[in-house]
Amino acid sequence: MTLRSIFSTILLSGCALIATAQTKSSHHNTQSAHQRAHQEMLANVKSSKMDRSVVNDMIRNDVAKRESDVVASLSPESQTMINDLLAEANKHIGKPYRHGMKGPNAFDCSGFTSYVYKQFGYSISPASRIQYTDGVKVDRKHLRKGDLVFFTSRSSGKNVGHVGIVVSADNETGAFKFIHASIRGVKISECEGYYANRYVGARRIITE
Repeated sequence: MTLRSIFSTILLSGCALIATAQTKSSHHNTQSAHQRAHQEMLANVKSSKMDRSVVNDMIRNDVAKRESDVVASLSPESQTMINDLLAEANKHIGKPYRHGMKGPNAFDCSGFTSYVYKQFGYSISPASRIQYTDGVKVDRKHLRKGDLVFFTSRSSGKNVGHVGIVVSADNETGAFKFIHASIRGVKISECEGYYANRYVGARRIITE
C-alpha cells in the first residue's frame, strides 16, 4: 500500500468518526429536547389540576356563603318558627293518608301542609295547585327548611298534584328531603327516583 493510500484511508476513517459523533450528539440533543417538552407537559398538567382544584374550592366557598346569607336573611324569630313548624310536622309521621282529609288524624298531601302551616298562623289553600301560587317562587338550589315543594302525580298529568315541606336541603347538589302525606301515610322522603322525575318547583311561605 502506498503512502498516499494509507493517508487517504486514515482521512476517510476520521471523517466517519466525526460523522458518527455528530449523529450521536444530534440524537442526544433530540432526546434532551423531548425530555424537556415532556417535563413541561407534566408541569402544565399539574398546574391545570391545581387550577381546577382552586376553582372548585372557590365554587364551594361561594355556595356556602350564599347558603349562609339565605339563613342570615331570616329573623331569629322566623328561624325558630321554621324549626317549630318542622317539629309539628314530625309529630304526624305515620298518620294515614285519606283523600280530602285535613287532619289532625288523617291527611291528604295539601291538607297536611295547610294544617301544619295553620298551627303557626299561616292560612294557605288546602289545594296543592293553589298552594303553588302562594308565597314566592324558589329555585331548587336555593331551598331551605320549611319551603313547600311540588310534584306531579299519576293522576295530575303535567300539573301540580302533590306537595311536601322541605326538612333539609343540599344547595350545592340540589338534593333535598321533605315531609309529606304520601299514599303510605305521613313520612319523610328524598327527592330521588319517582319524585325527582316529577319535581315541578318550590314556593316559600316564610320569607323574612
